[in-house]
Amino acid sequence: MMRISFLVALMLSSISVSAQYAIPQIELTAGMYRIEAEVVTTPEQRATGLMRRTEMPQQHGMLFVFPEEMRHCMWMKNTLLPLSVAFIDRSGKIINVEEMQPQTENNHCAKAEARYALEMNLGWFKTRGLSRGAQIVGVEKAPVAR
Repeated sequence: MMRISFLVALMLSSISVSAQYAIPQIELTAGMYRIEAEVVTTPEQRATGLMRRTEMPQQHGMLFVFPEEMRHCMWMKNTLLPLSVAFIDRSGKIINVEEMQPQTENNHCAKAEARYALEMNLGWFKTRGLSRGAQIVGVEKAPVAR
């Protein structure tokens, strides 16, 4: 009986840990391009971002939702993938796009107050002609930052 209780307790603890780290996804569009974005809303999730990942499909990315609009900055510590980041205002318009190299600690910052940042594989925005003023549709449906 004790062994069964231990196994049940172990299973329940692993379920709560899994649920704690589950990252929701959202579909975004940029012109004719579809994006499957993981959405990070907590300080812990935003601090981890895409760290330690070795690959990401071309139409996938990560949307960082911030609790307040400000000139947010990103860096690449412990991030193995070269990435581009688009800083986005509350209406979904791109403010600026920055190119980021793996495992660096250089700051890449929004040039105006941003509510979101969208990380994609390096060059994703440029090769699709998406720059300042382009609209990212769907960010308004993202969960609220905590």
